[in-house]
Amino acid sequence: MSTDKKLKIAIGADHAGFDYKELLKQHLGTHEVKDFGTHAPDSVDYPDFAHPVASAVENGEFDFGVLVCGSANGVAITANKHQQIRAAICWLNELASLARQHNNANIICIPARFVSEKLAKEMVDTFLNTPFEGGRHANRVNKISC
Repeated sequence: MSTDKKLKIAIGADHAGFDYKELLKQHLGTHEVKDFGTHAPDSVDYPDFAHPVASAVENGEFDFGVLVCGSANGVAITANKHQQIRAAICWLNELASLARQHNNANIICIPARFVSEKLAKEMVDTFLNTPFEGGRHANRVNKISC
């Protein structure tokens, strides 16, 4: 983790993302991280964790969110129901960068069943360290909310 600023990060996962969430919590140790669950690998419903993470980022309590599930689709769909959330599914490091640069994404969604642990850590680092470019991208981002 190379960002100089100590960030406040909300993290959550369902059962499929539990192991990666635990790994990423350790990886993000220099930051203030709040774990919104799940706290065990038993089967759970992803909205029960995606909504609290999204709410915490949306209300400004946290700078960014990290959500993990098997495909990342469920947590991304759920988080994006919140008006001020831009949750991006990332499975390549370049996508994590572009999600921040072009979309000003504030939650990264990781598909635990489709990426390595190493790549998950790299994507989170890239996501947190990449600034939003603004400019023409700001115009587009400003048109997202309903």
